[in-house]
Amino acid sequence: MESIKQRIQEDIKSAMRAKEKRRLGAMRLMSAAIKQREVDERISLDDTQVIIVLDKMLKQRRDSLAQYEKANRQDLADQESYEIKLIQEFLPQPLSDAEVADLIDAAISQTNATSFKELGQVMAILKPQVQGRADMRAISLSVKKRLS
Repeated sequence: MESIKQRIQEDIKSAMRAKEKRRLGAMRLMSAAIKQREVDERISLDDTQVIIVLDKMLKQRRDSLAQYEKANRQDLADQESYEIKLIQEFLPQPLSDAEVADLIDAAISQTNATSFKELGQVMAILKPQVQGRADMRAISLSVKKRLS
């Protein structure tokens, strides 16, 4: 099975052949973010680390989208929405609400967490399981509600 990095490179080539400028630009942004992390840390990223990079990009796009919508800049908001959809194509299948709830329950019982002070322990267990598959902010809020 090919890696996410390879899929992105193949998609860049396909977008170039098809002369899809918008898609090509967004794909190059993804590739550049991955390469930047590889150069900075002098490593070759595996799929798990690529997912972390793409998840960070997704969070940035969602924040920008909210700002552009607030400022009534629909042209920029449309571009951010397009990039969000494109990045999501390369991330694993999102978790359902029930799956997230089950993972939170398992993490809480595994750490025997009973108060808000143990939030960090629960999140440390959850983060690798849900990275790129669910919104970490929403998960953090759910865990806080359960522990308070």
